[in-house]
Amino acid sequence: MKPNPIVDELLPSPRRWGAEELSRLTEMVGQSSLFYWQGTQTAHLLAEFRRQYPLAYAFPCSSGSAALHIAAAALRLQPGEEVIVPAITDMGSVIGILYQQGVPVFADVDPRSFNLDPADVRRRITPRTRAIMAVHLAGNPCDMKALTAIAREHKLVVIEDCAQAWGARWQGEPVGLQGEVACYSFNDFKHISCGDGGMVATNAADLGTGLAKWGDKYYDRSTGGRDPGELAPNYRISEPQAAVAAAQLAKLGGIVAARERAGKFLTAKLADAPGLLLPQVRAGDTHSYWFYLLRLEPGRFRASRDEFAEALAAEGVACAAGYLSRPVYQYPVFQNHNFFAGYWPVRELGSTTMDYRQVSCPVAEDILKDCVKLTVNEAMTETYLAKVASAVRQVAQRLAK
Repeated sequence: MKPNPIVDELLPSPRRWGAEELSRLTEMVGQSSLFYWQGTQTAHLLAEFRRQYPLAYAFPCSSGSAALHIAAAALRLQPGEEVIVPAITDMGSVIGILYQQGVPVFADVDPRSFNLDPADVRRRITPRTRAIMAVHLAGNPCDMKALTAIAREHKLVVIEDCAQAWGARWQGEPVGLQGEVACYSFNDFKHISCGDGGMVATNAADLGTGLAKWGDKYYDRSTGGRDPGELAPNYRISEPQAAVAAAQLAKLGGIVAARERAGKFLTAKLADAPGLLLPQVRAGDTHSYWFYLLRLEPGRFRASRDEFAEALAAEGVACAAGYLSRPVYQYPVFQNHNFFAGYWPVRELGSTTMDYRQVSCPVAEDILKDCVKLTVNEAMTETYLAKVASAVRQVAQRLAK
């Protein structure tokens, strides 16, 4: 950082846990069991979750990745059946598909929302397609009207990956209520957290009645049956996790309101900055800003993306050059089809011809080459954000051609 940076104060840090979490944990210590089934804290968590997300069937689990795996398992994918996913997402979105012997099919994304491009989703549909996974990246809702219309037309299931989108709303309605299955994360770095944990939920009875079994070794806790009829992992949450998560959920409204104000403030202040492509939010939607992603317009600066980010950091801006290093399909595990000890059974047995070395999503590739990620959190004051916006503007002006 250079002397006298524009952002001349430390990054504000919210206090994430406090009396509410301690109260729940204190109650938990008095319990005779820390097992989730009929556990007091898990009951609190489910009640608080349903208060904000009215989904009839819900299973709290060990992580957001676990929630997505449970969702994939609940579909009963047949070997080689396909799930369309965005090229920019976390590995957690695709792990469950692969473990269920399904095939992630990567689709390109919109250049300004960074979410699935419905037109490219339509192009990727084949007779083997079973589902579309809508990932609400960074808290910006996907175009659920278009995606659900495509799904209905082709009789597909929509899985919503809401891991980064706590508190986000599509046309006034919480994300997760538009598709058939919704998955959430309580990972340490998300809006709200219990260290690690997740939730998978649905209003569809045909999927929902089995969610708890798919995350609990296929045991039937309601009847007491421990003679599973299908193969399922153990993704159970614990009472300590549930206690903290329940208290965190009660704070969600205030956290998201502060982050939304921060994101809108940055967009307003940077609207006419030269060469910056700011995230676009659909009218009527609420972006909950897990982070703030902007792009550098090609050919507008006398510096690379990394040099631009370095200049921001020198001015005290908390930022990162880029988001992911590359689209998910370019990771070595995909390029080598190295999913199971050097093998990919569904490909070798002829259930799919997918070759990830041939996949191309040019918009996603461009985004990851020219994007800069700004840190946003609920502790940032307008004074602090004004300094961040000023630094970004001045760096853009200084480096513009």
